[in-house]
Formats: sequence, structure tokens, C-alpha cells
Amino acid sequence: MAISSQINQNNSSLYPNRFTLRIISGNARGRKLFPPRNNSIRPTSDRAREALFSILGERVEGSCILDCYAGTGALGIEALSRGAKSAVFIDNSKDSLENTAKNIQLVYPYLDSPMIKVIQHNLAQSLPLRKLESINFGKADIIFADPPYSKGLGQLFLDQLGETKLLQSTGIVVIEERVSEILPEKTTNFLLQERRTYGEASFWFYTPLQ
Repeated sequence: MAISSQINQNNSSLYPNRFTLRIISGNARGRKLFPPRNNSIRPTSDRAREALFSILGERVEGSCILDCYAGTGALGIEALSRGAKSAVFIDNSKDSLENTAKNIQLVYPYLDSPMIKVIQHNLAQSLPLRKLESINFGKADIIFADPPYSKGLGQLFLDQLGETKLLQSTGIVVIEERVSEILPEKTTNFLLQERRTYGEASFWFYTPLQ
């Protein structure tokens, strides 16, 4: 896997005044991740991530993951640690993608050689269909989307995704939004299965309409 750069293994010392991110379970359990350098980036908390993956359960092992608005990459990396066979991380921020790449490199020795790609793209404008096609991406089993809060991007992402064939018919979409934001119970292409709230964050779980 060609993810570049020399990494200081004592990554928590690089950000002494920031919170600590870690992998909750799986082959890379307990490994600390680099937190975001940008204070405006809000990664999913360890507690919320643990609850999320408890809900996803057996879906994760052997799955193909799309981690959209990836930030630190913690959601996709957690899935890889739990046995996902591949993951594509998408974000528009160069800093975020560099951070994701560092975090992937930290945990990769503990993984079972999954296929991993990192793509820079502005998801607020469109989904990177041509870029995904260029890496022979097929369909995802699980799609995570953690856009900036309160900008309508969760709804937009659902609408964009509904115009593609990126999700398996048995797949699931998980959108994280601020607890005060309300997403639809049904769209043209997706049906809300449940909503779970943890602190200031809510997870919305959607499956394709059959």
C-alpha cells in the first residue's frame, strides 16, 4: 500500500491539547490515531463510534466501505480493523486526507491487506463517480457520510447518492448530523430504518427502497 511519509509513533504527543482518538475493536484495537490538526474538524467520538459499530454488527466483516467526508478516516479505519475487505476515503481537504493517510499507515500492519484508496473530491458539489470508476470501484456495502453540521449536506448527499448505483441493494447508508437537524424518513431512493443519538450527534440509518 503506497501511503507515504515517516510517522512519529507517539502521535498523541504531537497534539498535547487535543482529544485522543483510538480504534475501538478488531485487529487494530487500542491503536491511537492522529486527531485533526484543524480545530474546525469534528471527528466522531470514540463512544459514538463504538455504539455505531455495535449496531452495524456482522455487516462490517467482509464489506466494502465508502467513507465520505472522511476527516480523520476513523470510521473507515474502524471498519477495516473489524474485517472490512476494502475502503475508499473521500474528502475535499488536503489536510484531512494527509491525516487519513497517516492513520491508515499506523494501523495497516495490523490489517489483513485490504484494498484502500484515498480520493480528494468536493462532495458538496458531486460524488466522484469517474474517480471511483478509475479505481475499478464496484458497489459499497456500507457508506458513511459525516459532513459539516447544519449545512444541509446530509440531505444533499442522500439525494446525490440516490442518482447512482454505488450502494448494494442490501447495503446501508449512515449519515451523521447534529442532533437538532432533521433528515427525511423517506426519499425517492432510501428509507430511514432508525435514528440513534449520542451527545450532540445523531446517526441516521438508511437502506435502499426495493
